[in-house]
Amino acid sequence: MSKIYDVIVLGAGPAGLAAGLYAGRSRLSVLIVEKGQDGGQISITDEIENYPGQVVDQPESGPSLIARMTEQAKKFGAERVSDTIKEVSLEGEVKVLKGEKGEYQAKNIIIATGAHARPIGCKGEAEFLGRGVSYCATCDANFFEDFEVYVVGGGDSAVEEAMYLTKFARKVTIIHRRDELRAAKSIQEKAFKNDKLHFMWDTVVEEVGGDGILSWMTVKNVKTGEVTKIEADEDDGMFGVFGFIGTIPNSDIFKGSVEMDERGYIPTDADMHTNIPGVYAAGDVRVKSLRQVVTAAADGAIAAVQVERSMA
Repeated sequence: MSKIYDVIVLGAGPAGLAAGLYAGRSRLSVLIVEKGQDGGQISITDEIENYPGQVVDQPESGPSLIARMTEQAKKFGAERVSDTIKEVSLEGEVKVLKGEKGEYQAKNIIIATGAHARPIGCKGEAEFLGRGVSYCATCDANFFEDFEVYVVGGGDSAVEEAMYLTKFARKVTIIHRRDELRAAKSIQEKAFKNDKLHFMWDTVVEEVGGDGILSWMTVKNVKTGEVTKIEADEDDGMFGVFGFIGTIPNSDIFKGSVEMDERGYIPTDADMHTNIPGVYAAGDVRVKSLRQVVTAAADGAIAAVQVERSMA
């Protein structure tokens, strides 16, 4: 691809789509590169209640919100390509991105690659992924209708997804390594009122197993050291374990090119500038105190406006 864009946006989550919308509206030539489905993590969220402007008492799904963002970016001229970027060259006035399908060039780059679910970290986890272990309640909840499921984590996402799972599962138990939740108080209040939701405090999952499908796990009390084996109900023959213990930034491809912290997140200033001129980071991939749809969209808008001003 010989065209040199004003800006290439890597990622089509809320940050990337907002960046594409603002860049296109500013009459910049913009290309959004996304390797998978639009939306990133929010595309697997069943209900969003805290995005400004929503109709009160009418929460919508992540996919429906993202669909509107995608159409907005398209309306204002953002071009699209589906590709996986394998190599980047970010120095100089023209940045070069090499993907599986082609090569792309731009004067500016907005990194909006987001983050992905952090593994639970127990033995057997990878072996039983998709056979009892999941990181997406929206994707897999229906597989566990009338079964027991366990949710590992104690933050907003873990508790919200656990409540969603109660719509399907017979019983949902939150396993948390502390003796209190980290979720927002408003979310905790809803959780504690849910009769189908139970709690296993001061506990971590040590191992999961079964004969082809998840049917047992061992958990350890972090205070007493006691290890307990939990087995599926004989009639069920299986149960589910959902992990929601944080995220890992999708930034590996930029290692050695852009400054990162020890966890792989990209530091920026308030205007989304990285340490490389013409390279910006927006959304969950950057260092920030709050990772929500609204902050990701704001990041993308700021980054695009900064690109426009740099070229004025």
